[in-house]
Amino acid sequence: MARSIDYGNLMHRAMRGLIQDVLSDVAEGGLPGQHHFFITFDTMHPDVEIADWLSDRYPDEMTVVLQHWFDNLEVSDEGFSVTLNFGDRPEPLYIPYDSIRTFVDPSVEFGLRFETHEEEDDDGDEEIEDEDDAPQGDAEIVSLDSFRK
Repeated sequence: MARSIDYGNLMHRAMRGLIQDVLSDVAEGGLPGQHHFFITFDTMHPDVEIADWLSDRYPDEMTVVLQHWFDNLEVSDEGFSVTLNFGDRPEPLYIPYDSIRTFVDPSVEFGLRFETHEEEDDDGDEEIEDEDDAPQGDAEIVSLDSFRK
């Protein structure tokens, strides 16, 4: 039986760990400087917990922003929970790391994209790319170009 090193899954876990470390630091000390995050996630992931009206409005994916106002940020090994304000309506969310499609910090032009080659890919290979632009999707997105000087 031939064995090989599964670099795709190793990188996948490392990048999810990076997101966990960053969010843990923010949970403990708040957002430093101008840092803020655009996080796009799969709203249909079985472990995502969002209000029904949000899943109805965003049936595939949703982008949330951690910047000016967020509360109750709690980070675990599997995901994070946070309360965000949607038009003066605070809503708790739980986002597992496995549901994240993009993680972008426009203040330093840093981003990660998690892509699956096929939705039903049996071996679970995923590709991670550096991003220069904000994620694309059904949610409202702000281009990184608007933040560049």
